[in-house]
Amino acid sequence: MEFFDTVKNRYSCKKFNGESVEKEKLEMILEAGRLAPTAKNLQEQHIYVAQSKEALAKIDASTPCRYNAGTVLVVAYDRDNCYTYPGGKHSSGVEDAAIVATHMLLAAQAVGVDSCWLNCFDPEKLKADLGLKENEEIMMLMDLGYAAEGFSPLENHFKRKPVSETVSFI
Repeated sequence: MEFFDTVKNRYSCKKFNGESVEKEKLEMILEAGRLAPTAKNLQEQHIYVAQSKEALAKIDASTPCRYNAGTVLVVAYDRDNCYTYPGGKHSSGVEDAAIVATHMLLAAQAVGVDSCWLNCFDPEKLKADLGLKENEEIMMLMDLGYAAEGFSPLENHFKRKPVSETVSFI
């Protein structure tokens, strides 16, 4: 699939058939995340792959938005290994993890895997439930799998503002 076709066709799947993603496709998706740029190339991301009944049950306890996905990626970053912007108030952790996640979302589409970006959960509670390291922060969850039969993108997916409303030249 060409890049712009991948971008155009990717949508947030809200109903999966429950199948886990095949190892070969999952490895391709994870590799796309590994190759994503991070500030100063610190690569502070850590991806947890949840496919076991136990891990998925913990995720289900944290969010109503797994939508029966057979695989969920927990995208975290090491807050102690981020670039700190001049001024000392902000770090690159969230943006770097978001770039990693975006690479994986697009890679999933490119290999025929449906996905959904989840942010409807309490990161601190899920971090504790999953036993993540103290210095790690969960940035997002990513449902991966295959759409249930008959499911298609929600209507609002196709509603986009024109570029003239979202871009300004200064």
